[in-house]
Amino acid sequence: MTQQQAPRSPERPAASVAARPSAATVERNGLDPVPDAERHGTPRSLFWPWAASGLSLLSVAYGIYVMGIGLNAWQAVVTGTVGYVLSFALVGLVSVAGTRTGAPTMAIGRTVFGRQGNKLPTLFSYVSNVGWETVLVALSSLGGAVILARVSPAAFARADGRTPTTGAQALCFAVTAVVVVVVGVYGHALIMRVQKYLTAAITVMTAAYLVLMAGRIHPSALWAGRPGGLGTAVGGVVFAMTLLGLGWVNCGADYSRYLPRGSSGRAITGWTTLGGVLAPVVLLVFGVMLNAGDPELAAAAAADPVGALAAALPTWFLVPYLLTAIGGFASGAIMDIYSSGMSLLALGVPVRRHLAVLVDGVLMAVGGWYVLFVSPSFFATFQAFLSVVGVAMAAWTAVFLVERWRTGRPGAGPAAAPGVRWPAVLSLAVATVVGLGLVTSADPHLARAVGFLLTDAAAHGTLGAMNLGVVAALLVAGALYAVTAPLARPTAPEGDR
Repeated sequence: MTQQQAPRSPERPAASVAARPSAATVERNGLDPVPDAERHGTPRSLFWPWAASGLSLLSVAYGIYVMGIGLNAWQAVVTGTVGYVLSFALVGLVSVAGTRTGAPTMAIGRTVFGRQGNKLPTLFSYVSNVGWETVLVALSSLGGAVILARVSPAAFARADGRTPTTGAQALCFAVTAVVVVVVGVYGHALIMRVQKYLTAAITVMTAAYLVLMAGRIHPSALWAGRPGGLGTAVGGVVFAMTLLGLGWVNCGADYSRYLPRGSSGRAITGWTTLGGVLAPVVLLVFGVMLNAGDPELAAAAAADPVGALAAALPTWFLVPYLLTAIGGFASGAIMDIYSSGMSLLALGVPVRRHLAVLVDGVLMAVGGWYVLFVSPSFFATFQAFLSVVGVAMAAWTAVFLVERWRTGRPGAGPAAAPGVRWPAVLSLAVATVVGLGLVTSADPHLARAVGFLLTDAAAHGTLGAMNLGVVAALLVAGALYAVTAPLARPTAPEGDR
């Protein structure tokens, strides 16, 4: 059966096949491939959603975080940039598969892992997406509440006149969460339009923020300070990879699947990478220079990135700053909640795509409550989450891309077997275990479950600082799958299903 003859998803009526998707209607395509008649646009259009996803003031804090592992300023800029580019190039390569197949990322994974075997990496993907959307929306409420307390202390601050009330946090959380869920429910067409306008608006407000904060940076500080060792520098690259691209590899095809099938793979990879890294690199440099000039700010930003970065702003700019922060976090969370809905469908949950988004919204609210009111340290929790998810996603990416190279066409290869493709699943599982055994965590709860392949001396030394678990997972999964995949029984090509 050819791809055009495949049974249609119950979410999409036959009459809609020839219609170009509208931003004013709820998207009906779920896991089924997007028909050629509904495909439109050029690879250049991918710049906008990925630019919006990284155009967040949290990216300023990333510069502070990268320096915080023991690098000086110029090392943080170099390692951060390298990590960003390497990780988002992987997102671009995965995106090519979406254009060729018309399917979302985790649905394509069935051709590699089998329908049942694919549930393991899909579960990792789902946790990653829900975790990221939770972090982004929680950050919005943390920073927004601090700003509201400064703008109107009588209504939003506690007795000390500075600390925001729980109600202020809840208000900011609710506003961001509602916007994220609504746009996610409408789906791809609205997301692409909203992200384009958000990119333009947030760029203007972010530029104004950088101008106002320019007096607090010291460019000369880029060359000051003792540089970290080679191990720490490698750790900076790995950490930067987990901060950016490795959080998006499982989503790449979700946003390229509506492009015409014959679109250039190089253009798709290039525009995705450029959109994903351009703004974060600029904000990384600014964050590093800000941190080098004001170390006290770095300590405050570790607990509350947005609120701390707003401390030096004039009162009249706090409302625009609040809108910038919420808009930046919302743009990333919108993409996460859309992709988490696709992952939920790929897990086999029998709900329609827009209902899957609502389920994710509930989980996001529960996770936000933990980040806001239970976690003792945002940075410790955030870094621990990035390490675990980064290891699993690195292993998945390696298997996915090795399969692409083996077949010669992204997303082609064998048909989706009903069971488990063991070479892929075992490669993923072994690499994830090895990776987790080589990472360290500042979160006291998670620290008990990771780093089990490191001695105490190694965990607190250079090897621990390198956090090589992510790189190890990428290499082990790719090598293991490349060796064992030929042993799998050959099946019919995807187009012959």
